[in-house]
Amino acid sequence: MTKAGYKSGFVTIIGRPNVGKSTLLNQVIGQKIAIMSDKPQTTRNKIQAVYTTEESQVIFIDTPGIHKPKHKLGDFMTRTAQQTLNEVDLILFVINAEEGYGRGDQFIIDRLQHVKNPVFLVVNKIDKVHPDDLLPLIDLYRNKVDVAEVVPISALKGNNVDTLLNQIVSYMEEGPQFYPEDQVTDHPERFITAELIREKVLHLTREEIPHSVAVVIEEMKVREEKNVVFVNATIIVERSSQKGIIIGKQGKMLKEIGKRARADIETLLGSKVFLELYVKVQTDWRNRQKQLAEFGFNEDDY
Repeated sequence: MTKAGYKSGFVTIIGRPNVGKSTLLNQVIGQKIAIMSDKPQTTRNKIQAVYTTEESQVIFIDTPGIHKPKHKLGDFMTRTAQQTLNEVDLILFVINAEEGYGRGDQFIIDRLQHVKNPVFLVVNKIDKVHPDDLLPLIDLYRNKVDVAEVVPISALKGNNVDTLLNQIVSYMEEGPQFYPEDQVTDHPERFITAELIREKVLHLTREEIPHSVAVVIEEMKVREEKNVVFVNATIIVERSSQKGIIIGKQGKMLKEIGKRARADIETLLGSKVFLELYVKVQTDWRNRQKQLAEFGFNEDDY
């Protein structure tokens, strides 16, 4: 039953890779559910985050950064992002104030020409530029795409994020509360656990690793007698050389990945965690439909 005057709706966040979409999502929710990295194309799946107040509920979808695909995984990621545009009530087009306009933005703008839903231009990383440089940048984008609102923010520092949320809610129509008030995402704990491990790989390894790594949770169970959650996970790479990098000399890199991931997983689960990590080579998995489906990139889901 819908409360009188209660507002709800769905919002998608789109933008070039590495404009801060996941950082914004985590800032809105107040905890980490989307992984963050300074490397592009960090996000691979639609992450639904739920923002709930007494007056409203907004469900956010953080899509993979829209880019021209180079392999089947890239094609999946791009189609996933584009499909959300017509499934939501509002679109947040996030740009990086520090980098300014780029060819990747035009690729997105071309796709926004075909949507009827309102579009907010969200100018992120305003703390990195001089205020005088913002207006010309905003005018540049407004001349290229029809936007309902322009909201400058710093997702990392939280500057103006409350204003953005208020603006979003003002565009929502009356509707039901889709999720319980204490639920912040629709993803199972296994998914977020895998993402937290992958985040640590991205943070700690060199450039050749990020786009060719996946994490599969083989086992995740509570051992009541020891009051601990046992997690067995496999890190998938494409080449033996990448496996060597992730394991590191005398296993030091893998140990550090595990140490950092375990700390975040314990925060997520609110419990002690025993984390066991393995590394496995699956050649060219990003171009194999069977492997993509096994690792959660199943086009039938969208």
